[in-house]
Amino acid sequence: MLALAISPDRLYLAVSERGDKGTITVYELHQDYIRKRKVLYGEDLSQEFVCVAFSHDSQYLIGQSGEPDWTLFFWIWQKNKLIPTIKTGGPTTPICKVSFNPQNNAQIFVCGHGVFKFFSYAEGALKQTNAKKQESHHYLSYDWVSENEVVIGTDRGQLLLFKYQDLQWKTDLRTTEEPERLVEKKQEESAKQLYVTAIVAYSKGFVCSAGPGLVYLFQKTKDKDIYRISREIQIPFDPYSNDPIKAEKQEIASLCFSPLQKSLTTSTHLGQLYTIDLSLEKDQPQFEFLSHSFHCGAITGLSTCIQKPLLATCSMDRTVRIWNFETNMLELYKGFAEVPLSIALHPTGLSILVVFLKKLSWLNLLIDDFRTFKEFPLAGCTECAFSHGGHMFAVVCGTDIHVFSTITFENVLNLADHKKKVHSIIWSEDDRKLVSLDMDGAVYEWNTISSKLESEIVHTSYMYTSVDVSPDAKTIFVVGTDFTLREIHNTKILIEVPTGDITYTTIALSRSGRVMFCGTTAGTVMAISCPLFEPKNFQYQGQGHTAPITKMIVTFDDHFLLTVSEDGCLFIWKIIWERYGLKKDKELCYLEEIFITKSDLEEKNRLMQELRTQVKELKIDNRFQLCFKDMDHEREVRKMTETYTQEVEGLNTNNEVLTAENERLELFHKETMEELVEKNTRELRILKADTYRKLTHEYEVSHALQLKSQKKLDEYESKLQKIEKSHKGGLEGLTRRYESKLQENILKLTVSEGASHQQQQEYEVMKNMIEEDADREILDIRCKYEHELQKEKAIAIEYRDETGIMRKKASHVQKEMSNKNTEIEKLKLELQKRQNVIDALKKDIVGFKNEIKLRNSNIEEKEKCISELRNMTTDLDKSKFLMDYKIKELLNKVEPNEKIIEDMREQIQEMEGELEMFKTQNTKMKLIISDFKVKLKVSDTDKRQEMQRVCNIESRMWSFKSDLHHCMEFIQEPKRLKEGILKLHSTYLEPSDVEFIQRLDADMQDNVREALCEREDMARNAIYSLKSNLAREKETHQTCTIRTMKENAALIAEINSLRYNLIILEDQLRKNQLELNQKQNFSEEKGIYRTTGTNLVEEASMRTPPGGL
Repeated sequence: MLALAISPDRLYLAVSERGDKGTITVYELHQDYIRKRKVLYGEDLSQEFVCVAFSHDSQYLIGQSGEPDWTLFFWIWQKNKLIPTIKTGGPTTPICKVSFNPQNNAQIFVCGHGVFKFFSYAEGALKQTNAKKQESHHYLSYDWVSENEVVIGTDRGQLLLFKYQDLQWKTDLRTTEEPERLVEKKQEESAKQLYVTAIVAYSKGFVCSAGPGLVYLFQKTKDKDIYRISREIQIPFDPYSNDPIKAEKQEIASLCFSPLQKSLTTSTHLGQLYTIDLSLEKDQPQFEFLSHSFHCGAITGLSTCIQKPLLATCSMDRTVRIWNFETNMLELYKGFAEVPLSIALHPTGLSILVVFLKKLSWLNLLIDDFRTFKEFPLAGCTECAFSHGGHMFAVVCGTDIHVFSTITFENVLNLADHKKKVHSIIWSEDDRKLVSLDMDGAVYEWNTISSKLESEIVHTSYMYTSVDVSPDAKTIFVVGTDFTLREIHNTKILIEVPTGDITYTTIALSRSGRVMFCGTTAGTVMAISCPLFEPKNFQYQGQGHTAPITKMIVTFDDHFLLTVSEDGCLFIWKIIWERYGLKKDKELCYLEEIFITKSDLEEKNRLMQELRTQVKELKIDNRFQLCFKDMDHEREVRKMTETYTQEVEGLNTNNEVLTAENERLELFHKETMEELVEKNTRELRILKADTYRKLTHEYEVSHALQLKSQKKLDEYESKLQKIEKSHKGGLEGLTRRYESKLQENILKLTVSEGASHQQQQEYEVMKNMIEEDADREILDIRCKYEHELQKEKAIAIEYRDETGIMRKKASHVQKEMSNKNTEIEKLKLELQKRQNVIDALKKDIVGFKNEIKLRNSNIEEKEKCISELRNMTTDLDKSKFLMDYKIKELLNKVEPNEKIIEDMREQIQEMEGELEMFKTQNTKMKLIISDFKVKLKVSDTDKRQEMQRVCNIESRMWSFKSDLHHCMEFIQEPKRLKEGILKLHSTYLEPSDVEFIQRLDADMQDNVREALCEREDMARNAIYSLKSNLAREKETHQTCTIRTMKENAALIAEINSLRYNLIILEDQLRKNQLELNQKQNFSEEKGIYRTTGTNLVEEASMRTPPGGL
């Protein structure tokens, strides 16, 4: 894939693919699936399309081909119709981007290295429209800001705005002037490397890249066609990377806005995706990862565990990452100074092995970091693997395989029979066997219990690239460079499956052993059913990667297939067993436990304790604030009651005025209603009489017209009947006459059969003419009578229209009468409503009177309560005095306790000094012990050398005795005996040995042995005494620390109890003061407050603190 383009309506996606012939595939995007619509092809020379773009209505598509022709293709893609083509660039002027005008399908813009061209489509061809010569630049990116404006970025950090193909505005990002400040790039090197690699427009302006890791937002000013920088956005540094500043130096590859333009997303040359929410205003805005960070180099290692849904990857970008294949999220990652070559996750998912060039590191996975637990100084490591039980792990060092125990970290086994470097290793399911594969194509099967080589398969003609073992560890599957997949059983090749032209790079067998997955150099994944009976038993083939697959693993539950490739991508494939009639294994229950250091746990507990104390303090503060708010609310309620009483009094006065006005209006309405009723009755009588008279007259006229019209209709019907009868009689006579003539003619024809054909034609003509004349006469008569009938019908219709008009007039009169009746009813209803309002106001007056009585009774009760409260204030003053006295006593008690605490602190400090002294003594003792251990090791080495020397001498003595016994066989042959003895002398004795034998003496050997024994006894006694002293000092130190801790705990408990009692007393005091304040405020508002009470409350308020605890 070289280029992507999505249509403006978000319904289609165009993908450019490289091949023998360049293609552009258009897909239709749906919510749940993607469907291929069209495949567009270029000319024979076009092997690739570097740029693709849709028009604004998604009907047209343009594609820019690459080397060697650099031709622009223009399609109506839905019809697969190629319209015109035109050459836009060349080998020295490559094209970087093409696009349509966002409002005009006929205008296209192309830019590249020294290329700046506008094209228009007219009359079936593309023509260049910009004739003016521009300054030659290396244009890297551009975008349409409006219908006629284009912003272009160059490799010199310049932005150029063209309007109507003329330069309108220009700026240099290396020295950009912003409002109220001037930003200048201080480093000249960074200024030289400032490239505008991406530009995208939005509603307020445009966004562009401004060098490594920096993006500028430009907004349009009030001045026409001038833009200014409104915001700078930086890619942050990566704290988990070995080089944190490397993230800030990433080149921006592309920019994209969300459909609502609330967020901005960018991609970098290292394959990372960042985003930022533009709706949030920040002082120093920075990008954040869109999901998480990705590998930016080839992935070299892959491993998974059993008890957690985790997988680990390592890459050439010097990072190790832990992924969750169920949530598809990155859990942990860390950068290293060296390139990790291989990794292995422990089956528990709590530890990981990382292979470097000169060492092997055991790392523990914490909640947010990797912690180095142990390092093994193994040079030349290339591969590592944990056993399925997790009790051992194997490491490849050149041609040797070292097996270590995960409990003692000792080298348990050394497997060293390979002649070439080992390429890969794999454990069997039961961990009893280990299969290794070297660079020479040899496959060895080892027994991990006896460390023996059980079998070997060697083929020097070709090289194996990957190996896997069946679950029962009886069958081995290998694949190599000879395009063949082999199944081996007991060192014999059972089945060979040719792969055709496809080269397999790695294989992985499912845990059930039913399906084998193969990765190829083209990045495809193939699923093959097992056992391998047929050469073509493929079940699935899918394309995922764009580079050779390096590693492949099936998860322990057989639900997912994990693949990594040299393209830096990790693919998680879900295995659907039901599609092939297979059942998947039971799902596993994963662990949720993690490692955490003691210091981190203590820090979190401390933070939790601090937060709890803050919560308690906030609760107390909120309690006091609520009390003060209650007092404020009570004051507001009192004010509102006063205003309410005033409003009630005003309403009462208004009610009296309204009642008087209502009575006056009632009298006025009664008089007017009587007058209206009389007037309406008179008008109704007159209207009824007039309408009755008019209706009778109209009825008589209409009745007479109906009778007249009926008579005329009857007359016309009778006339029509007569005409029809006469017409029928004439027709019958004519038919009889012509029938008789026909019979005569027929008789004449029968008599004269030899009559000519001309007479027959004349007869037929005469017959037709007669029939036409008869029909014409009939039609004339019918038209005449129909015309008269229509006249009579029109007259009848006129009479009917007149009667309808009269009926409408009568209905109109009836409607007026009904309207008058409705008006009368409305007036009656209004009168009734007014009467209901008067009744309601009377009821309100009665209710207000009752309420006034109740208020008076409440006031009397409150006066009684005020008298009671006065008595309570005196009691509270007494209790307040007692509480003050108790507080003073408690304070007096607290002061000596504080002194005791200070003494205890001093004691703790002294004990800490003693503890440090003990630590220094312990370190000294450890140094002494280490010296003794060194001496003991030296003595052990000396002893071993002596013992080895003794063993060598004894072996030589045994060989000497055997040779001497052999010489004694020639005791009867002096010559041969002499030769044998000389041979013995030459073989067993040298000049140095002779001198040594002469110097040695039996007594000296005994003395050396006694000295060695005495030295060993002295060293043992010294170590025993040191250990006993160390144990005694530890016991004394532990007893002292336990005693001080107990004393500290007792003191802390006593201090906490005193503080708690003091807080309770202060709470009670504040409650009493609040009650006093409430009672005094209530008495002030009623005007029954005494001077003594005010003085007491003022003193209490002066004593209370303004805040809480």
